[in-house]
Amino acid sequence: MTQTKYRMVIEWSEEDQCYVVSLPEFDRVMQPVTDGQTYEEAAKHGQEAIESLMEFYEAEGWTLPAPQMMQMV
Repeated sequence: MTQTKYRMVIEWSEEDQCYVVSLPEFDRVMQPVTDGQTYEEAAKHGQEAIESLMEFYEAEGWTLPAPQMMQMV
């Protein structure tokens, strides 16, 4: 598995009855990008989505977005 520094937001969706995953740096894709029945499954699917998006961006010749650091308040 590729080590990435991209943010992954995992939230419970009452509407979908599952955890949904959004990837804030990848704003060229529709959000949320994946989901899972458990938090762990959603995190795994999110990591797989990041890896796939990185490959897609590179294949399209797009510049990968810069990873953003979380601001602690």
